[in-house]
This record gives sequence, structure tokens and C-alpha cells, in this order.
Amino acid sequence: MEMMGSADSLDPRLSAEQTTQSNGSPYEDYPDGPPPLKRARPSFVKPAQKNNVQDNSLAESSQAGSSTSDPLDYPRRRATIACEVCRSRKSRCDGNRPKCKLCTELNAECVYREPGVKLDAGDKLILERLAHIEGLLQSTLLRSPTSGGGPISPATSNTASEDLQSKRLSASLAPGYGTLPLSGMGINLAINISTMPKAHTNHAVHLLQWPVIRDLVSKPCDPQALMQTELARPPLDLQPPYSLDLDLAGKPSSYARSFFEKVNVWYAVVNPCSWHAHFRTASAVGFRSGAETCVVLLVLALGQAAHSGHSISRLPEGQSVPGLDYFNAAWLVLPSLMIRNDALSAQCHILAAAYLLYIVRPLEAWNLLSNASIKLQLLLANQSAIPPQVKELSERVFWNALMIESDLLAELDLPHSGIVQFEDSMRLPRSFPYDATIAGADELPGEDDLWYFLAEIALRRLLNRVSHMIYSQKRTSIPSLEPVVAELEFQLNQWYEGLPPSIRFPRERLPARDQVQTVLRLRYFACRTIIFRPYIQAVLQDETLAQEPAVQTACQKCLEACVRQLENISAHHDGHLPYLWQGALSITSQTLLLMGATLSNVLSTLLPPRAQIDLVINDVVAELDKLGHLAPSIRLCADIVREAEDRRQVLMQRPR
Repeated sequence: MEMMGSADSLDPRLSAEQTTQSNGSPYEDYPDGPPPLKRARPSFVKPAQKNNVQDNSLAESSQAGSSTSDPLDYPRRRATIACEVCRSRKSRCDGNRPKCKLCTELNAECVYREPGVKLDAGDKLILERLAHIEGLLQSTLLRSPTSGGGPISPATSNTASEDLQSKRLSASLAPGYGTLPLSGMGINLAINISTMPKAHTNHAVHLLQWPVIRDLVSKPCDPQALMQTELARPPLDLQPPYSLDLDLAGKPSSYARSFFEKVNVWYAVVNPCSWHAHFRTASAVGFRSGAETCVVLLVLALGQAAHSGHSISRLPEGQSVPGLDYFNAAWLVLPSLMIRNDALSAQCHILAAAYLLYIVRPLEAWNLLSNASIKLQLLLANQSAIPPQVKELSERVFWNALMIESDLLAELDLPHSGIVQFEDSMRLPRSFPYDATIAGADELPGEDDLWYFLAEIALRRLLNRVSHMIYSQKRTSIPSLEPVVAELEFQLNQWYEGLPPSIRFPRERLPARDQVQTVLRLRYFACRTIIFRPYIQAVLQDETLAQEPAVQTACQKCLEACVRQLENISAHHDGHLPYLWQGALSITSQTLLLMGATLSNVLSTLLPPRAQIDLVINDVVAELDKLGHLAPSIRLCADIVREAEDRRQVLMQRPR
């Protein structure tokens, strides 16, 4: 690191501004943490704009005139955002809304620049929690094998080791550390920008309304087209299984291990310590009733789905879908849980939704997700009444519901469930409590791995902010876009630098270590693409804008990230279980963007050689064709991309 501090220098009360100014990372004191982050801004952001973006949340807090104390005890600092008239006259602006004093006297239109956004408290806590978990693992490895044998719960254990990193991170163990409100961060709680907006233009088919791109298809595409194709889809035919292997001495044991190794890493929703207890309870009732039975059957369904490691799109024709028999059996139990309002019932709905996403049934998954959301809202309305033994489970079910809902809302115009109202007060996931009397260390079918789950929470919140700040409101000029894009890019870089080394993927064209790194890298480049995508739209409308170096640089960043997401299409199979449907729609929008750029005289110069781009697009067309039979919405995307590519090839032959 650039500078090492003492163990006492990590004060959770330090403001976000202080932390950023030190080296741009919340880990400057951690010897094993991420490398220092130099806060590099794009050249098009002028110093005045930088200050505007950095100070905005403090400015909003000052303008609110609140006399209450900040929960993080941040030092207050006033910063007035001047209107455009006062900026042009270089006069002092009083910042009054809707009109400042000078604009009132001149009877002029008073316009304030769009404020930037700051990394909120919740995301900093998530990044700190990632490093904390890694510190706990290192502490565990230093422990004697006879000292306990069970997993360490961050909520209860802070004496496992004298490890320096663990001590420096002990501040994150303070009670309530994960429940700090955002009100002191300059964020209006009435409009939480870390949640998916109710109206946005970030979905895949919206690009078909762009200039140049809309000419690639023969007829206009309704923004509701994906939703309508899924609504018209025949219902899922679920038949009770004729026989079911439930002998843990046989295949079910390997399916359970596959679940904890290959599925729970994405959702972190099943406690491995509870697995055998759930199985015994389910076995006692003949696997016919109860939430424990449903959990067991859904774990086996998802475990069998992940067992081979292959995408459902690669199944030979006529072969049954892996895990469907177990899911059908769980489906017989699920109706009795729909009218129960407890954490286990909500967990069952999340697991069932996860399986429905695996078999590419997004609307059916949303239905179950909505039911889980209703249960959670009833439970979380009085969090003090939640039994301690299921509190961690309730929180993990909540974060799953929130993230899956955000993923679906990113592409489909669905009703919001209302679960988001609890986000600001919800503690971040910790370790499941461990009870050695329930399961010995040798009985555990897998580990309780939280790294990906926490990283995904932070990234999903950032993606939601992108949708809020860029795609839910109309921007009339490039200058109004610049400070927001600059801050969002900085936040994405900060998210990356905050990842523990075990899950920090290489941004270069180097192999990822495992599926988790591959999926995080794909989602990183997808996020980077949509941050800079408005610049591509602006240049497609007016190519003279690209004469400004700053605009050209932003376009180059967007196109580079777009190509990186698409150039190795087979890598998307690593996330086939949680992200097959969403990934198909993501590569559809990125491919349409790439096609539009190839038809622009200016943007095409920012791309790799034409032969390389043609190969990338051809691979996407072939991949979407293979996925098309899984869902009518993907089939529609495949048809759109194929027609657009045929038309693009014709247009590329014409003289420019």
C-alpha cells in the first residue's frame, strides 16, 4: 500500500470523503487488502465539476437544514451548487430553488447542473465485509484443529486469532454496524437511487429505438415485446414424479454437495450446518410435507441441475431437464407454504424461483419471488420479533429477493413488490450460526461462502444507481452527463479494487481462476458498458460530437467494454445457472450497440478490425440461436439479432 497506518486508524466514523481522499479505498490499513486506488478522472471532467460531484451529498445534507446528528458523525461542510447563469457570470449563487436571487431579478431560467452521486454507506459496508470475511478465513487457518472444528460466525466470534488484519477489521463487528441509515449520506430516502427505478430505458430492446440501429430491423419493436412473448407462453407442465431417489447414501448425496459447491455460492441462502437436520425432519414425514421437505427437494433439484456443470441449452434433444423430478416433488409441497409467513417458507420460494430461472421461466420466477416478498415484508415489519436462530436466514432471503427482483425489473416492466422499503435498515449478511450439536464439522456438505454474494449485492446496487442516474431521466446535453458518468465510473473502479484477492478477476485478457471470477468479470464489463452507453447514442445522432476528445474517449471506453463482454461468448456458460436468461438479453443489447457502431464513420474507427468484429457478432448470433428454444423472449432476441446482422452486412457493402 502507499501508506501503512496503525491498527487504531481504521475508524468507522470517518467520512466517505476522508476515506476517498486518503487513497480512494476503505482498506489503506490492510496489509493484505487491495492495492491503492488512484482517483483518476476522465479528462473531460473539469475541476469545478469534480468538486460538484464529490461534494454533492454533503451539499444536499446541508440544504436539507436538518438539525439531527449524523449517524456516522460525518463532519459537515457546506457546498453550494451554482446555477448555470451564475456560473456564466462568475457571480455568487445563493442556491435557492426553484430560482436563485439573480435569476429572479433577471427573470431568467434557473438551471442547476445534474448532481453526481457518492458511494453510499451501504456499499462501503459491503466492501469492508468482503475483506472482513477474508480475514476470518485466514484467522481460521491459523487455529488449532482441536479448537472447535466449526465455522466461525462473524456475529459472535472476534477472538479466534490475533491476526493483524482481523483486529483492524474488528470495527465491522460492532452491533448494528450493518444497519446504518443513509439519511446522513445526502441521499433522499424517499427516492433511494440504489434501487431499480420504476421507469427506465436500460432494457435490451430499447436500443431498437436508437438512430441507425432501428434501421437494422424491418418493423418497430414494441418495448413491451419481451413481456408479451412471455405472457403468451404455455404454462409449465409439472407432473408428479413416478419415483424419486432420496437415499443419501447414493446420488442425492452428490447432488447436495454439488448444490453447496456450485449453487449456494450464487445465492448463499442455505445453511450447510442445517442440511442434515432438515433432511432428517423431511425423512420423518416421508418427504411429503413441511418447509424442511421443500428445502431438501429444492436443494437436490438445483444440485442435480448443477452437477454436470453444463448449461441447460446443451442438453441433447429428448433428455429430461436435470432436477425436474425433485422440483416437481417440491411443487406438491409448496402450495401449503404459500399461506405460511415464516423465514423457512420464504426461503423455499427463493429456492423455487432460482430453479425456475435455471429452466428460463422468468415470469414464473417473479410470481414466486413476489410471494416471498410479501412474507418478508410481514416478517420485517417487526424485526425485533424475528427469532434469533432465523435472523440471518431472513436477511439472506431478503437480499436474494431484492437482487433477483432488480435483475428481472432491469429487463421486464413488472410491478415492484415493495421489498425495497427495508433495504436501508437491513443488516448485511454475516455467517450462519453454527451449532456443533446439530452437525459436526465432518457432517457439513459444504462451506458457507459469502464472497460472491456480498460482491454481487454491491454491484447490483451500483447497476441500480446507473439506471436511476442515467436511464430514468432525460438528459439534454453532454455537459449534464459528464459528472454523473465520471462518478459512476469511479464507483465501479472502487468496487473492483475492494474485492478480496480470491474473487478479484483480472481485467486484462487473462484466464479467470473460476466461475465466480468469470461471472463477476462479465457483469463488470456489462456495467461499464451501460455507464458510457449514452455517449454512443449521442454520437449516432450527431457524429460531430465525437470531434471533442472527451466524448471520443467515453465512446472508446464503452465500445471496449462491450467487445470484452462479447468476445468470448462461451464464458457466459459459467453463469448459466443464475444468469442464463438475463445474460442472453444482455448480450443482445451489447451486440445491437456494436452493430450500430460499425455503421458509424466515427465510431467504427474506435473498434478492432472489421473481421474481428464480424467474428464476434457471428458467435453471438450462433449462441442466441442455440438458446432460442429455451424461452420465447430469447427466441425473439435471436431473431432480432440475426435480422439485424443480415441487414448490417448489406449496409456495410455500400460506399460511405
